[in-house]
Amino acid sequence: MPGASLSVTLCTAVTEERPDPLDQEQRDAMMGNARPRTSLPIAPEALPARRHLPLADEVRAIDRAYRPIYAVWEITLACDLTCRHCGSRAGKARPDELTTEECLDLVRQMAEMEVKEVSLIGGEAYLRDDWVEIVRAIKDHGMIPLITSGGRGFTKERARAGAEAGLASVSISIDGLEATHDRLRGVAGSHASAIDALKNLREAGVKVSTNTQINRLSMPELPDVLDVIAEHGGHSWQIQLTVAMGRAADEPDVLLQPYDLIELFPLLADLKERCDEKGVRLWPGNNIGYFGPYEAALKGTMPRGHMASCGAGRGTLGIEADGTIKGCPSLTTTEWGGGNIRDNSLKDIWERSEALRYTRDRTVEDLWGFCRDCYYADECRSGCTWTSQVLFDKAGNNPYCHHRALEHQRAGKRERVVRVKEAPGLPFDHGEFDLILEDDPAAAGAASTNEGASS
Repeated sequence: MPGASLSVTLCTAVTEERPDPLDQEQRDAMMGNARPRTSLPIAPEALPARRHLPLADEVRAIDRAYRPIYAVWEITLACDLTCRHCGSRAGKARPDELTTEECLDLVRQMAEMEVKEVSLIGGEAYLRDDWVEIVRAIKDHGMIPLITSGGRGFTKERARAGAEAGLASVSISIDGLEATHDRLRGVAGSHASAIDALKNLREAGVKVSTNTQINRLSMPELPDVLDVIAEHGGHSWQIQLTVAMGRAADEPDVLLQPYDLIELFPLLADLKERCDEKGVRLWPGNNIGYFGPYEAALKGTMPRGHMASCGAGRGTLGIEADGTIKGCPSLTTTEWGGGNIRDNSLKDIWERSEALRYTRDRTVEDLWGFCRDCYYADECRSGCTWTSQVLFDKAGNNPYCHHRALEHQRAGKRERVVRVKEAPGLPFDHGEFDLILEDDPAAAGAASTNEGASS
């Protein structure tokens, strides 16, 4: 992977910054902030796919041992929302998206690779004219077809068409109460449309779930989101941290800081109990972790009873609309695109691409910073590759870790990420961030209180 000029700054003085957590005045100001970087197109046109990438000559036993159980397939980059946290800066279709025939052949190849579930995403999947045909093909090949959607245009007609094609479930994005959701999704009325989508899908007989981005605006409203999910019959709730990629990198103040995890995880543990009571399965994404005191409660149903290392290229598969194959759909294209389905078979790319082999080969020696010497280093291997790579242009050191935040807190410290370079403004791009280790103001305040009490 490409190197970068990495900066980890040690600060002994408390740094002046926005108070934590946001008070109402600060929240109102952030909610009202105009979209940044108006000189950039909101939806840039993606570059043509990189083609004819090199593959290894030999296939190893480990490459045959791992198989993609779950595939996430961006079937178009076209979108009818302008989400201000969108990592792919979706909006316009790619210039070279797969044809229907190519999509159906890819479905066949996924079935031959023994993929179990295929989640169609975008952009917005239903903006492809042949999305129903793709859903039907997935079902006919013995795989489970799913869709993740913003829900703006999931009409009754589309819901019925999906149901008739065998669509098993649709996850609709809900990122807070109406004002917060509409602000994050970039379109007034998008919250109301998402609720309508849940209703339309249930009426058509399609199971529904939800997904939520966690950031400084949505975090206080997570309990309200759960109430909405339960009210509308959601069977599960996927949560993940908003990552500094694409448009999200343009508004770093909206992102959680690593020290915010100290408050987030007790909240998630409470929500897990409420989910169990309401019959909603809480599904923490791969960047919700790791190894803190609530790990078993949040991820105890996983095979190991806790979060393991990144599954990109081991159990998961990412596909872009132009045929680019990645180990995870969220990873940046330039660094992590392993090949193109127009050039090689899915099997060959999966088994022989260096980019997809990365997590199969990663060891503790590939880690750096705090993660390199962590007690859980060999088990965790820095967790989510995507989260760390878009911050530092180098995987292997993930500051968004509950265990890590707690360890720093015990030492009277905390970590903060600061953007030092803007993202260029292309799909799946990212900026550059510095990682600052500084005195924890909360610890300093507690010490002052104790001194005053003792005097």
